Amino acid sequence: MSTSLVSVQSCLKKATSRAKSDVANKLVSMFLHEVSRRLASELNLKVNDLAYANHVEQVFGTRCAFCGCVLEKDRMAVEHLEGMNRVRLGLHIPGNVVLACKECNREKRRDDQVEQLVLADTGWGSFLSHDSFRCGPACNSCRYWRSIWPDDSERVTELKLASERIMLFQSNFPSFMSRSASLREMIRRDVETLYRECQDFAQDRIGQLSGELFRKLSSI
Repeated sequence: MSTSLVSVQSCLKKATSRAKSDVANKLVSMFLHEVSRRLASELNLKVNDLAYANHVEQVFGTRCAFCGCVLEKDRMAVEHLEGMNRVRLGLHIPGNVVLACKECNREKRRDDQVEQLVLADTGWGSFLSHDSFRCGPACNSCRYWRSIWPDDSERVTELKLASERIMLFQSNFPSFMSRSASLREMIRRDVETLYRECQDFAQDRIGQLSGELFRKLSSI
């Protein structure tokens, strides 16, 4: 079997097996959004409030929170500094939501999916730590930052400045940062349970429905 055919088979297998995880991840996201809504109501500030937009603009202007490029309307993304997924358990709350270019938003997902971070304690911190001096030559995140700032000295400086801007930004929301850190530890086990239960339910229910469908077809 040719190498290209093996690669095609691998991609198709991965796409097929991803379906039940997509369902479970969506329900985890819904749960994190509900936790976010309750916390924002309790602390009386929401991400879509004008006051919060002013905070974002004061620190980042109209630039990507990571690479600093000017954001274009069709090339920007709402970015959760601590990824809003079952690994990072970030919330949709003030202090964790900024704007980024789509390229940084996409590249940061590698750090957001790592179970045990090595370079930093947070997903965003890890993303901005790939300065090409701490990882191996095959690191895609380091490669990305080299494409933005080829010069070693400039890259180290710019990544450090980006980290400092984000820390300054989050310092405006101490209550949100403190509460979200506490909640993260409290809900970690519940989120894992929800994820597994959703996977099992989706697999069992889909199997049941498809089985009933084909029994009906066979009787026609």
